Amino acid sequence: MSIPEFHEIVEPNDQTEARREHLERLRDLIGNVYPNKYRREVLQDGQVIIPDQKATITNVARFARPIKDKHISELPEGEKPSDEQRDAANAELNQYRIRIAGRLAVPPRVMGKAAFVHLSDGIERLQIYVRKQDAKAVNNDTGETIDEEGTAWELFGLLDHGDFIGVEGFLFVTKTGELSVHVETIQFLSKAMFPMPDKMHGISDPELQRRFRYADLIASSLQVERDDLTTREVFERRAKLISGMRRFLDDNGFVEVETPMLTPKATGAAAKPFKTHHNALDIDLYARIAPELYLKRLTVGGFEKVYELNRNFRNEGIDATHNPEFTMLEFYCAYMDVNGMMDFAEEMIKESVQKATGGSLQVKYGDNEIDFSKFERLSMKDAIIKYWQNDWRKIEEIILDENSVEDLSFLKVVANYLNKLSVNEPFVSRAFFTSVESIDENKIPVELFEREKRWQESVEDAKDDESGNSKSARDIEFLFEEIVEKQLNNPTFIVDYPKSISPFSKSSPENPNVAERFELFINGME
Repeated sequence: MSIPEFHEIVEPNDQTEARREHLERLRDLIGNVYPNKYRREVLQDGQVIIPDQKATITNVARFARPIKDKHISELPEGEKPSDEQRDAANAELNQYRIRIAGRLAVPPRVMGKAAFVHLSDGIERLQIYVRKQDAKAVNNDTGETIDEEGTAWELFGLLDHGDFIGVEGFLFVTKTGELSVHVETIQFLSKAMFPMPDKMHGISDPELQRRFRYADLIASSLQVERDDLTTREVFERRAKLISGMRRFLDDNGFVEVETPMLTPKATGAAAKPFKTHHNALDIDLYARIAPELYLKRLTVGGFEKVYELNRNFRNEGIDATHNPEFTMLEFYCAYMDVNGMMDFAEEMIKESVQKATGGSLQVKYGDNEIDFSKFERLSMKDAIIKYWQNDWRKIEEIILDENSVEDLSFLKVVANYLNKLSVNEPFVSRAFFTSVESIDENKIPVELFEREKRWQESVEDAKDDESGNSKSARDIEFLFEEIVEKQLNNPTFIVDYPKSISPFSKSSPENPNVAERFELFINGME
């Protein structure tokens, strides 16, 4: 199988053709346009003080910035440092010889026989200064500098926004007070064959962000100003969060295991599985839905504390909160009841969040601010009572309190009523839209007389319902999902689930109809 040519993968346009032409001219100029290696480092008096793998643009900038700031404090916008300040800063900065590599974060800016451009490693940026008579290019075939005058300047002229280069030179401060690298040698490392995304807005389409994560990572790192985290920072926070959970579990004596991904039966949760066939054994296998049964077998075998943090698969719908494959933590601890598990989970999440955020327990997620400093605990019925007060479907006839939530017949009518107010409800008060500040996009407000009409229909339907209270637990669960779930922004443990919908949970010693089970909700999600 042959490797496809560039024109077979990408539909050519003016910009891609110009970049390909630049690449061919670079090949003629410096040889290999995709060298295997570039050594990065920071030296002082010939001694390496920051070695290769640590000499990133981020680390170099963070190393040099305090030196600059010691002599040039933060200046008001538009003001330049004095000559004395610059001379003092440069006297110290010029001692450091650096080799860094990165992506051109902006299109090159040429001014006569000199040019400025910012290099980025995806986190920080550092400006480089290239002067025609000073810089030399590197021949990538031999690794030697090219003595022919003007070669480096010609190389620089063939660079495009997004290309990767390596530069060697010394640190200094410009007349405007910006920390920069005075380039003495420049080495071409890789060509970006596509134009870079808009540096002002990045990629705003959520679907494109998720389908093309590599492009979103680039676009996010190139954005000039952002109010939220960059895509890279989200990745890094997730990595720190998972690492924090693992460390917490390990420190508390839990053993991490890996259970089968392909199983002979689709067990562990009620979901549609992915199915495949094992040719050697001639049997059907299923991508696991959850590791529950295998972990429980390990506890039977003698592991008192065991966990798995791994991928699970469910062949179902895709939306903002559901994905066919996802990461899940499942852990088991012998001799601990539901209250002990809640205490442990709360402590683990708090510590992991602090490690991921650098110490904060307040996290911004979209437009919401989530406070992890306190975890509320509510029974399912208490949560229904509390959050019904804020529900737009509330009418005078429906009073949910400590007494009415025990009336299973009444709850059945309420569940029927909420079910009738479907997303496609046509009776919408246009005036209502202007009278509220915000409306749940999944719930269309219905005029009061229409809501009362639906209530009366539900009351009449209940008279003809012969199912009795056999579905009462499902009605309670439905009311919780309809009324409460989306309103649980801060961490909340929901407890006291009906036993009939919790077959794998033990009954409460105080009430056999209640399961010793909890679910944690954050930002309206389980």
